[in-house]
Amino acid sequence: MSTSSPEAVKKLVENMQTDLRSLSMECKKKFPPVKEAAESGIVKIKTIAARNTDILAALKENSSEVVQPFLMGCGTKEPKITQLCLAAIQRLMSHEVVSEAAAGNIINMLWQLMENGLEELKLLQTVLVLLTTNTVVHDEVLSKAIVLCFRLHFTKDNITNNTAAATVRQVVTVVFERMVAEDERFKGIVEKTPPVQGNTNRRSVSTLRPSAKDAYMLFQDLCQLVNADAPYWLVGMTEMTRTFGLELLESVLNDFPAVFLQHQEFSFLLKERVCPLVIKLFSPNIKFRQGTSTAVPPAPVEKPYFPICMRLLRVVSVLIKHFYSLLVTECEIFLSLLVKFLDGEKPQWLRAVAVESVHRLCVQPHLLCSFCQSYDMKQHSTKVFRDIVNALGSFIQSLFIVPNAGNAAAATAPAGGSGSGTQGTAQGGPGTVGGSSTLTTQAAFEYRGTWIPLMTVSVQGSAKATYLEMLDKVEPPSIPEGYAMSVAFSALLDLVRGITSMIERELTTEEEAAAEFRETHPEQEWKPEAGSHLVWEEMVNASWCGLLAALSLLLDASTDEAATENILKAEMTMASLCGRLCLVTPRDAFITAICKASLPPHYALTVLSSNSANVSSKAYSIQGQSVQIISPSSESHQQVVAVGQPLTAQPQGTVVLTAKNIQCMRTLLNLAHCHGAVLGTSWQLVLATLQHLVWILGLKPAVGGALKPGRAVEGLSTVLTTAVMTDLPVISNILSRLFESSQYLDDVSLHHLINALCSLSLEAMEMAYGNNKEPSLFAVAKLLETGLVNMDRIEILWRPLTGHLLEKVCQHPNSRMREWGAEALTALIKAGLSYKHDPPLSQNQRLQLLLLNPLKELSNVLHGDIRQKQLECVLQILQSQGDSLGPGWPLVLGVIGAIRNDQGESLIRTAFQCLQLVVTDFLPTMPCTCLQIVVDVAGSFGLQNQELNISLTSIGLLWNISDYFFQRGETITLELEREEEALQKQAQEKGETLNRPFHPAPPFDCLWLCLYAKLGELCVDPRPAVRKSAGQTLFSTIAAHGTLLQQPTWHIVVWKVLFQLLNCVRTSSTTADKEKIESGGGNILIHHSRDTAEKQWAETWVLTLAGVARIFNTRRYLLQQLGDFFEAWEVLLNHIQSAALSKNNEVSLAALKSFQEILQIVTPVRDSDKAGDALVAMGVPPVLIDPLSASGPGRPLVRSDSLVERLTRYNGAELQAPPPGEESALEDSALWWSAWNTWYRTGTESTRPPSGPAEKLAFIPSQPFLTALIQIFPALYQHIKANFSMDDLKKLGVILHGAVSVPISSDASPFILPSYTEATLTSLQEAVLTALDVLQKAICVGPENLQIMYPAIFEQLLLFVEFSCKPPQYGRVETKHVANAKYNQIQLFAPAEWVALNYVPFAERSLEVVVYLYHKTACHKAVINEKVLQSIIKTLRMPLGLKYACPSESTWKLAVSSLLKVLSIGLPVARQHALSGKFDSMWPELANAFEDFLFTKSTAPDNLSIQEFQQNESVDVEVVQLISTEILPFANFIPKDFVGQIMTMLNKGSIHSQAPSFTEAEIDVRMREEFSKVCFETLLQFSFSNKVSTPQEGYISRMALSVLLKRAQDVLRRYVEDERLSGRCPLPRQQVTEIIFVLKAISTLMDSLKKTHPENVDGNTWAQVIALYPTLVECITCSSSEVSAALKEALGPFKDFMQPPISKVQNGES
Repeated sequence: MSTSSPEAVKKLVENMQTDLRSLSMECKKKFPPVKEAAESGIVKIKTIAARNTDILAALKENSSEVVQPFLMGCGTKEPKITQLCLAAIQRLMSHEVVSEAAAGNIINMLWQLMENGLEELKLLQTVLVLLTTNTVVHDEVLSKAIVLCFRLHFTKDNITNNTAAATVRQVVTVVFERMVAEDERFKGIVEKTPPVQGNTNRRSVSTLRPSAKDAYMLFQDLCQLVNADAPYWLVGMTEMTRTFGLELLESVLNDFPAVFLQHQEFSFLLKERVCPLVIKLFSPNIKFRQGTSTAVPPAPVEKPYFPICMRLLRVVSVLIKHFYSLLVTECEIFLSLLVKFLDGEKPQWLRAVAVESVHRLCVQPHLLCSFCQSYDMKQHSTKVFRDIVNALGSFIQSLFIVPNAGNAAAATAPAGGSGSGTQGTAQGGPGTVGGSSTLTTQAAFEYRGTWIPLMTVSVQGSAKATYLEMLDKVEPPSIPEGYAMSVAFSALLDLVRGITSMIERELTTEEEAAAEFRETHPEQEWKPEAGSHLVWEEMVNASWCGLLAALSLLLDASTDEAATENILKAEMTMASLCGRLCLVTPRDAFITAICKASLPPHYALTVLSSNSANVSSKAYSIQGQSVQIISPSSESHQQVVAVGQPLTAQPQGTVVLTAKNIQCMRTLLNLAHCHGAVLGTSWQLVLATLQHLVWILGLKPAVGGALKPGRAVEGLSTVLTTAVMTDLPVISNILSRLFESSQYLDDVSLHHLINALCSLSLEAMEMAYGNNKEPSLFAVAKLLETGLVNMDRIEILWRPLTGHLLEKVCQHPNSRMREWGAEALTALIKAGLSYKHDPPLSQNQRLQLLLLNPLKELSNVLHGDIRQKQLECVLQILQSQGDSLGPGWPLVLGVIGAIRNDQGESLIRTAFQCLQLVVTDFLPTMPCTCLQIVVDVAGSFGLQNQELNISLTSIGLLWNISDYFFQRGETITLELEREEEALQKQAQEKGETLNRPFHPAPPFDCLWLCLYAKLGELCVDPRPAVRKSAGQTLFSTIAAHGTLLQQPTWHIVVWKVLFQLLNCVRTSSTTADKEKIESGGGNILIHHSRDTAEKQWAETWVLTLAGVARIFNTRRYLLQQLGDFFEAWEVLLNHIQSAALSKNNEVSLAALKSFQEILQIVTPVRDSDKAGDALVAMGVPPVLIDPLSASGPGRPLVRSDSLVERLTRYNGAELQAPPPGEESALEDSALWWSAWNTWYRTGTESTRPPSGPAEKLAFIPSQPFLTALIQIFPALYQHIKANFSMDDLKKLGVILHGAVSVPISSDASPFILPSYTEATLTSLQEAVLTALDVLQKAICVGPENLQIMYPAIFEQLLLFVEFSCKPPQYGRVETKHVANAKYNQIQLFAPAEWVALNYVPFAERSLEVVVYLYHKTACHKAVINEKVLQSIIKTLRMPLGLKYACPSESTWKLAVSSLLKVLSIGLPVARQHALSGKFDSMWPELANAFEDFLFTKSTAPDNLSIQEFQQNESVDVEVVQLISTEILPFANFIPKDFVGQIMTMLNKGSIHSQAPSFTEAEIDVRMREEFSKVCFETLLQFSFSNKVSTPQEGYISRMALSVLLKRAQDVLRRYVEDERLSGRCPLPRQQVTEIIFVLKAISTLMDSLKKTHPENVDGNTWAQVIALYPTLVECITCSSSEVSAALKEALGPFKDFMQPPISKVQNGES
């Protein structure tokens, strides 16, 4: 409720009346005047209340009267009354109803009370209420009230004193508050102030307003009083203390600075009064030296007095804080004093309060900045700021250096007081329990045995003092140990924090302004305000030495993590600030300090020591050696967290890292991370240190360059505690982040960083030379990390980065170092390529090539591990960026292709993986100009000799590449031609010719030619598998894709690729080594057909020749259009011939296959070749049906020739007309005759038998070879038959004969020979017959003149027929004949032995052909003229004569049947030409043949069965029948001698002569009864015929008959005798047989005689016949039933001759 509300007023009036009533009651007896006054007062109040509406104003007007009764009451000096009155007065005051006059009265009354010492506390209360509730008290009244309070302050009563002191303080404040309020009121009114007189005359205050004047007077008197002078205004003061005066001064200055700053009068007071006063009062402190008091000074020195000194310092603090701008000079003095108070000689308490004061300054950076501007930057001025900092530093040092400095004050304390106690314990050191517990529990500094605890003295950034606040202490307090240090420490930190944050704020503001200015005025340059920087730089320059000295020492001595953290933070912020201000020396000094602190003590690191040498300053010298040399004591209090190896070239002992080192390391990381941009050249320091730390901690680089805790590579040298183990991941993380943050550095800073890393890396490399110690990979790893995070501006750092890695690191002999160099380089390249650049790489070729270039450069490094990394990188690039390499392809391919044989398998394998990837996935994405490089690279992989599989696979790749060319032909052509034009243009501009391989050919063809050339190179590789594969691929590509080539290019293909290849292969094959190759790598077995180099080359030759031939065949029409086809043809034939004649069966046979192919015996399919059912129409012997259909080695193409087509080809052109216009080409006779000559030369050479004695080495061609050779002829003949002459036929004959004569090696014979009982032909023999067959057919349909060749063919065939009995000789090679070399006798282990073929089937087949042919041609003139029949008979004589002695039984049987057939045709012809004499010589030959056959000298084999014998006999019978039907009837056309010979022969046959030596068993068989019978019959028939042309013939037959009959008589007689003699015993079988035969002959004769005309029979004969009769009768007694049967038949016919006798004349001789 407010004091002016109606209720309040009503209450006030009531209360006053109550008070007055009470007063009158009290004074009723003793003080009647007072009572009256009180009562009249009641009336007065009632009246005022009744009359006035504004009661308060009325009361105020009449206040003097209203107050009067109370004043009188006080005058009674009666305590009870006085208290009542004072309470009433206070009530009035509080309602502000006291006027100025009344107030004066009140104060006078209070003064009296004061002088009487009554109610002192009430008095003070009343004064306070009076002065605070209103402003009516001024001037002298006010001063009287103030004096009253002062005087009460000095009473004997403590409570009064203190209350009075508080009241004084409040009153002083009220006075100044009034002035402030007054100023506030007059704020808007400007008044002209008269100039202030320059003297201290107090009348100069006339210009001030009332409240101001009061304040001025009061302040002036306070100064007077403190100075112990009389006051001007506060009249009536009796005593005063300096301490109280100083406190009042301080509170006024502190609370009302504006008053002094706004009013000149007050400022004047400050300058003229306060400052001199302070300086004067300071004098005892300045002069006093601790310890000098013993010597007698010239004048007695007043001892410093703590209460005053402390209050003075407080005043000074306030002056400096608020009025520095007014009191520049004075402040310089104060500050200098302050610095002096920190001296070691001053009392401990003085230093403590001084340091507190300094701390107060340190939290005001702007003030410090002003000091720097006002003093340090002025010439001839004290360097105040620097001195403050240095003093702080020295102070801290002195605390360590001066032992027991803390005890000066402690000495005054009671013994065993807190100070000395603590100190004692602490200095007991770690040995005592107390000490060690202190160590662990309390933060402290320890240095060289001095242990100083650290206390929390104030919150960061505020200077909360302890001793400056001890206003109640009179004696200097005892200062606990460590307090001064703690304050100084806080001051130091606050100082750094304040300065740095202030300057950095300003810098930031300036940078923002600059940025804004650039945006708004882009064309103008920003100019910062001059001067501001200078101040900042000066501040740093002035302070850094002192700060660094102090901080380094503290860091070194700190045992508390938080303290260490703060110190490091201070050093770091200073370093960063110096960096921002470009102050290099201080920046490096701070960084060096942090670096040193990170490393173990005494760690030799040259970068740091050299750097600290150039930092010399006063501060360092104060400190002595403490930065450089760290004494052992500093280790005792640190927790060791890691033990590791120092990074040095020479191995040393281990070094120890403490927790503090790790902490410093983290700060260092932090510094580099947050302030990297300002580090500049100090990167070297930072990175060198980090490298050493990382090394000691055993962090090793991992992928991407991040460092991870590695295994301790050096063995047990690195020992980490768990404390640091948990830290390591964090450290490693910060390390990585540090380099990640390099992306925020500007270009210059980034270059600094890169340079620093490079030089670090060089150092590490120096160290790693010459020893195999693990190198430090820190720099390399971090170069990598830096590169990776700065990809967006990689161009600016690429060259220095990769240059260093390439030239230095990758070439380093230490493998770990190299490996990381390569790792870093490849990682950078991969990252660079995969980074999303702007513009993208595809549009920035230059950048792409720049990125890829180092990859190529790596190829120059000889170390395999580097190349391995390089290739792995290529592989990854291909997998991730293969599609977008574009112009980078040549580089990449260059890298893949840079392989050499000395590089080892794994490298080549990796490179090859890359190539495979390229070929399978990326051919379409690369520029076509690179395709040639791909071919070259693939080729080089084929040629490398480290890894066979790779060579083979690379050939496969070449095939894939060719396929790709084929599919994308059009696009490639277009692109290459565009490129060609561009190059052509360039070349013309430069005036050069375009230089590329195979130049005249179009570019696309050149690509093919390069491919072919590469494959060609591979075809002559030393390794057989490679040759084989390459050959197959080469020919397959040419076959499959050759159509794409333009015609002129084929010329190059034929001459430059194919023939060149053939030449190389022929040379290599003929010179190849014949030595046996032992099994390949260990367990690989080599087949015997490939176990010499020669055999392996043979395979290559085969393949190559076949391939070339196939191309000639399939591309015939295309090649024939080239001008020099005939030359090419000749060259090819020459190659075929030399191959065919090579001493290797495989090659020679293959050559013939190729020959067949180019003769188009095996034709490529063409639509015109559909011959339908031509087979049916043709009588082609089956032998033609398989020329070489087996697909030989290396035929990837499926053969497409059907039988029909081959036959059409054989049978000439009747069935197939080639497409128009090709006829001439196909039938180009020159080509065919060239082929014939080749064939002839080959045949002659290969079948010519070895000349000398059969040497071991004589080469005998194989059967398949000869077969193939002969099989070529029929087809060849079709094309040359028009001009085929007799000479040619003779040549052919020689070859055929030679071929058939060649023996087989015994080890091959089981596979070629039919078993000798089977009558089959070998394929060679079939081929020979086929050749002749083709010839005879051609002659048959050919013109007349051809027929003269018939006899030659007969001659040839007959030669073959002879083989059945007389196998041919092959030179002087000894052969076993198959007849006596049955399989069981062929010794396979005697390889030199040769086996002649079984020629019987061949000879027999030849014979059949002869018969057939003769059948066709018997009447031909040539056949007759050339006596072919005679030749046949002559040839047949041999098997006929040998008969059973023939090698094969079938031979003579066939011979006989053939003879019969031939004669059946030939004899009529012979008879026809009997007169010409052309057959004369034939007859004796024929007679001899009959003779030799029918009466052979050879004996039948023992095992001949009866049936066989009878069959053989029937053959003989056939011959005799032929004689009887074809010869004897025409005797008159036949030479007589011949007939005579025949008769003799028949006679011989009919006489059954028997050798007595026969056993009974044989006789049976050997008796040719039937034969004899036929002979006899024929003889008889001829004898009794009436056609006897000459008597001679008749005579012969008669003679023969008489001999026969005589023999029959003898046999019969002997039989009868023997039978009689033998008695019961049966006669021998043969004798029985003989008698039977004779009996049969007799019966035959009887038959003949009966049939013949009697006149034809000679009488003598009759006589002999009849004479037989009695002998026959005698035989009747024989016991043998067989004989009896025969006898019966013989006797029977005699009945026809039994006639009655006629006259003797008739029976007489005629």
